Amino acid sequence: MRMPLDDNKLIYMQIADSIEDDIISGALNEGEQVYSTNQFAKLYGINPATAAKGINTLVEEGILFKKRGIGMFVSEGARSVIMSKRKSKFVEEYITKLIHEARKLNITKEELINIIKGYEGGDK
Repeated sequence: MRMPLDDNKLIYMQIADSIEDDIISGALNEGEQVYSTNQFAKLYGINPATAAKGINTLVEEGILFKKRGIGMFVSEGARSVIMSKRKSKFVEEYITKLIHEARKLNITKEELINIIKGYEGGDK
């Protein structure tokens, strides 16, 4: 669960992303309890309020829910919510820029599709 912190990104966002990653990968399933704010604070050596902000962000998005006196748990349908959110973000951050750059370079849609189909690097 512990990931290295990135100085270029807000810590509370990294906590939220880490929980989301665990849900997407299946390390955390619907109904399972997540670390408490104090556990995150101890794990990363951060202020509990910072950890709470990351967890509360996911509560506001419906990804986590609180059981009073027990802790935070993964909501039903959380994986679908995260996947939808991240697909939209992927289109905004990568695909839109890719298409704009391709247009500048006069790369046609078909050429771009062929480039992507022919790409062999990274994960498949």
